[in-house]
Amino acid sequence: MKIRHPWMIQTAGLLGSWTLRMWMRSLRYRYRPLGTDTNPHQPQLATRYIYAMWHEYLLLPVYCYARPDIHVLISRHADAGILAEVCRRLRIPVVRGSTTRGGVEALRRLLEAGERTHLALTPDGPRGPRRRVQPGLIYLASRIGLPIVPVGFGLDRPWRVASWDRFALPRPFSRAACVTADPITVPPDADRDLQDHYCRQVEEALNQATSLAEEFARAA
Repeated sequence: MKIRHPWMIQTAGLLGSWTLRMWMRSLRYRYRPLGTDTNPHQPQLATRYIYAMWHEYLLLPVYCYARPDIHVLISRHADAGILAEVCRRLRIPVVRGSTTRGGVEALRRLLEAGERTHLALTPDGPRGPRRRVQPGLIYLASRIGLPIVPVGFGLDRPWRVASWDRFALPRPFSRAACVTADPITVPPDADRDLQDHYCRQVEEALNQATSLAEEFARAA
């Protein structure tokens, strides 16, 4: 049954945020940068970034990157309403929409938010294909001038949902890892061919970071 009533969404969001805190706090979490340390929790991080991660590991960044200075892009699909409410309860500012599917308003709000905060989005969401970077991320980075940080997450033997992205659910008290690749800057005048090149570059870096994070999470 899909939840549509605003009161039910708010209640589910409240319960979901509390459950997510307890759930994620049980994990043994490690962070490893592959070069530049772009962890947003650094007290002296001067540069703003666009953090990109795969949709299937969304639960980890929602918790680990829960900050009021990171705007998160979440689709307008009805199923994402509860996730948006969970983010609100965690004090994460949310932009509803998609960078490629009817997202003109979302793009405008992301451009505005990027002038003062970090951004975070899943470049293969909201409907896939799995682990394929969509061009909206590259266009956004080109327009706004913020470097893209490919962020890989990994879990030790997670449960998987039978969805398009094989959504990952961490086992309580298991290991989790995060790996960040070096930032990638897209030129402001990038044409379509150059944007395609950066799509492939970000996708490759994101897959590499994710593979490493998965290996670290599995390691004893």
